[in-house]
Amino acid sequence: MLLYTLKRLGLAILVAAFVSVVAFMLLRLSGDAAIAIAGEGARDEDIELVRRTYGLDRPLIVQYMDWLLTTLSGDLGESLYFKTDVAGLIADKLPVTFLIGSLALLFALALSIPLGVLAAVFSGTWIDRAALAIAVVGQALPNFFFALVLIMLFSITLRWLPVSGSDTWAHFVMPSIALGYYVTPPMMRLVRAGMIEVLNSDYIRTARAKGLPSASVVFKHGLRNAVVPVVALSAVQLGYLLGGSIVIETIFALDGLGYLAYQSITHKDFPVTQAVLLLLSLIYVLLTLVSDLINAFLDPRIRVA
Repeated sequence: MLLYTLKRLGLAILVAAFVSVVAFMLLRLSGDAAIAIAGEGARDEDIELVRRTYGLDRPLIVQYMDWLLTTLSGDLGESLYFKTDVAGLIADKLPVTFLIGSLALLFALALSIPLGVLAAVFSGTWIDRAALAIAVVGQALPNFFFALVLIMLFSITLRWLPVSGSDTWAHFVMPSIALGYYVTPPMMRLVRAGMIEVLNSDYIRTARAKGLPSASVVFKHGLRNAVVPVVALSAVQLGYLLGGSIVIETIFALDGLGYLAYQSITHKDFPVTQAVLLLLSLIYVLLTLVSDLINAFLDPRIRVA
């Protein structure tokens, strides 16, 4: 297990290094950062001054190494638009994004596991097809469109939930549903496939032959083994939910990391954009590593693969 962990950790470090290069180069190659900072109507002299002030006249490799070293020291620079420390700005917004991602994951699990169990127990029936249809709709609908449908229904028509803000728990209900519903299908299909395989195994037939109640066979003996892969998948899905919250946070005006990314892109605040992109990517890499280690712990065969 130790050797496998070291291998996965080394791979994660290499991926993180590549991600840092991509995060740095994307903004540099998208246009002249000096013009973006100085403004569209700036004079050539002002643009050159900005270029020298921010070190944008140096070779790219020198700029990257300087940025990487300062980032590793915890200094993410200063926001050009908010005029404040980027690290502090991100620290203020991150809890909201983590809350939305966690609630969305809980919603996805609460929906996908029962649907997967029903689809497996009644495999090949109309219940199976209905459960699959409910799950597939979540992946077919873009989350921004589904979010607008939720707003029309629960905020405008029924007036049950607030449209925007993050002051109370009610503000997080629709964003969590809109975000979590999209990741429900793969988790539901994984539960269904695992349950079908487990329910056809020898020990399940033995349990039924002993006269155990069907509920005990399905939930105590079947689901406990079938849900194991979902635990590992949940870590990866959480990373996706954190990164995918940008659109949802913008629609519901939630003051999180996604909405911060939208504001920084709109106002060409490249230090914030760069930091948010790097942070979300590293979180995804870390959660993928955790998922791999959980899989290896639960299934020893993976360690020698």
